[in-house]
Amino acid sequence: MKELKQGYFSGERALFGERELRVVDSVFDAGESPLKECRDLELRGDLFRWKYPLWYCKNVDVEGCTWFEMARAGVWYTDNIRIKNAVIQAPKNFRRCDGLSLEDVAFTNAQETVWSCKNVKMKNVSAAGAPYFCMNSEDLEIDGLTLDGNYSFDGAKNVVIRNSRLLTKDAFWNTENVTVYDSFISGEYLGWNAKNLTLVNCTVESLQGMCYIENLKMVNCKLIHTTLAFEYSTVEADISSKIDSVLNPSAGTITAPAIGELIMEKDCIDPGRTRIVCKEIGESFEHPEWRR
Repeated sequence: MKELKQGYFSGERALFGERELRVVDSVFDAGESPLKECRDLELRGDLFRWKYPLWYCKNVDVEGCTWFEMARAGVWYTDNIRIKNAVIQAPKNFRRCDGLSLEDVAFTNAQETVWSCKNVKMKNVSAAGAPYFCMNSEDLEIDGLTLDGNYSFDGAKNVVIRNSRLLTKDAFWNTENVTVYDSFISGEYLGWNAKNLTLVNCTVESLQGMCYIENLKMVNCKLIHTTLAFEYSTVEADISSKIDSVLNPSAGTITAPAIGELIMEKDCIDPGRTRIVCKEIGESFEHPEWRR
């Protein structure tokens, strides 16, 4: 394998189409697409300062590299890429990649990041400023994600998340087959229009969360300040904390030690299709406050 060490590369397509190349402690400065169409790359300690560094590449192994703010849209249409111990300032990274591994990676401006990707693995990743993180991506395995950004995982399929903290309004909308273990989720309107959403040992804080879901399962979860939950959802929920309010679940079973308000509108749903297992229900209403 050829090695380039402490190089400085600028200009359009500086290393276009290279094969079996190792680049160490080098700088990619002004000049688009420096590594476009490359194969079998090893990148160690490199700095990317300009647009589109890795497009249409295959078999890329990256460690200790940095994407600066202008290295936007950095990795698109690239398959089998592993990135470890990286800082990525640039937005719009990772689009339509197949076989993406991210470990110990910090995204400081994760706008439009990890979109329409397949076969994604993440471990110890942080993403800030991240609206629509992982939108329309499939087959994701995630462990230790810290996320600050709304509308995450919109349209994603076949997702498993563990040991994560997600601060994200409208998370998991329009998703299919998502399971979250041992995580904290805070954000309004969680999970709307999802199919097969499962939360296990999670803590959730959400206004109007878990609504319009087909096959929602919650196992040993806590709901903190969660109101108007489960509207028009089919649900099997085992909740270990008080639920502030429940509104019009479509069917299933909800188990909790206490429910502050239970609202079941007979003209909207059939209350007999939902079993409520609860020792303490504060108040029961046939209509929510705004319709009384």
